[in-house]
Amino acid sequence: MERVDTHGASVFLVSDRAYKLKRAVRFSYLDFSSLDKRHAVCLRELELNRRTAPGLYLDVLPIVERADASLAFGTASQSGPEVLDWVVVMRRFQDRDLLATMAREGRLKPLMVRDLADTIAHFHQHDAHSVQDDGVTRVRRVIEGNRQSMAATGTEILDPEACQALLEESLAELERVSPLLQARAAKGWVRHGHGDLHLGNICMWEGRPTPFDCLEFNDEFAISDVLYDLAFAVMDLWHRGHHDLASLLTNRYLDRVDMEADAPALFPLFLSMRAAVRAHVLATQATQTRDEERGLALQQEARSYLKAARDFLTPSSARLVAVGGFSGTGKSTLAAHLAPELGAVPGARWLRTDVLRKKLAGVAPETRLPESAYSRANSDAVYVRLLTLAEQTLQAGSSVILDGVFARASERQALAELADKIGVPFDGLWLEASREVLRHRIEGRVNDASDADVEVLDRQLQMDPGDLTDWHCVRAEGSPQDVAEAARRAL
Repeated sequence: MERVDTHGASVFLVSDRAYKLKRAVRFSYLDFSSLDKRHAVCLRELELNRRTAPGLYLDVLPIVERADASLAFGTASQSGPEVLDWVVVMRRFQDRDLLATMAREGRLKPLMVRDLADTIAHFHQHDAHSVQDDGVTRVRRVIEGNRQSMAATGTEILDPEACQALLEESLAELERVSPLLQARAAKGWVRHGHGDLHLGNICMWEGRPTPFDCLEFNDEFAISDVLYDLAFAVMDLWHRGHHDLASLLTNRYLDRVDMEADAPALFPLFLSMRAAVRAHVLATQATQTRDEERGLALQQEARSYLKAARDFLTPSSARLVAVGGFSGTGKSTLAAHLAPELGAVPGARWLRTDVLRKKLAGVAPETRLPESAYSRANSDAVYVRLLTLAEQTLQAGSSVILDGVFARASERQALAELADKIGVPFDGLWLEASREVLRHRIEGRVNDASDADVEVLDRQLQMDPGDLTDWHCVRAEGSPQDVAEAARRAL
């Protein structure tokens, strides 16, 4: 048997099961001090976590005293003086299957993150119920609560001046985005979510990223704008240095949720708030450990999160970048490389015509569409929608990277005019490669949003894109890293 203790529970790992026993403790934010309260919170944990991990959460069982004074598990319906306590019964998974472990070891792959985004998006839209809220008051309480928690750790770990500066910067940013928060709350985007959605609370289970261990003991902490719920995983990836995966998680989520285009403007504040939570939690742990070496490591980590919390709020000017070229030139690969590097964290909003076409058709990005979906009328509708989303996102202050063929001069001119209208810099990147390279890449695609085949490519190659002097032409026959470096130089 293995045992893991936290501030609120002891988890016993035996064979293929995990038994979670609530500790008889009371804090300002949770109360497990009586048997009835522990039973109620166990039932609540089972109910809430079955929204995202029904295969992991099995039952709530009593620990009972038998006539011979030995202990045993009873039945879920059991009651009476023989019940000593209650446990949540879970299926056990291996530590190596935690996304935190996979990220640390370099085993977390883009397809896993894409599936995670789909999982969270489905959860937020279908299982996290909406809560009436003004959208602002709750956020202000978190910001001010973070400052109070930092102060409670003393002055030796977290610099008081930096903590106070973070408070003032956060409240200023809150003031700026308050109208957006209020509008989103009115549309139902404040919901009872997971509440603690970092990589240590997500595991691979039966081949799918599975969030577990949500905040069950205090609804106040679990209710938020859904983007604040998502922001914990995004912040976790970014702070670990996986900027590409943080960008992918954000953009894939936004692709799957019918959400207003100005939503990305909230990420700097939400990421900062999540980093601030980590900073004071780690600082608190540093004051409580008796292991000097571990204490020093926790202090350093807490300071790094405090710095990150301020860095996330650093203003960044919006810009528009378009990546064009025929099928197989690697537009989406390049866009994925560049998106984390453009604008504020977690990077530019990546809008891809292939994904947008599927969204307008009401299907998942990797679902193949019939040829009729690619009529001129449908394609024109996709580009109109693309321009609309880009304009709304840029107006909200976020950078945008557009990913499409853009073979018509009129389409490219529309992008330049949009940037001029909003007053942001614009750069177009036109990717070029030989037919043989393009054919090889198209034939090697698997599980991709693009439906283009070699026949489509040959039709494209008959097109004359016209004057490209206003765009940067980039040879796209090298490795993705080489192409990205050439694009960076052009930008």
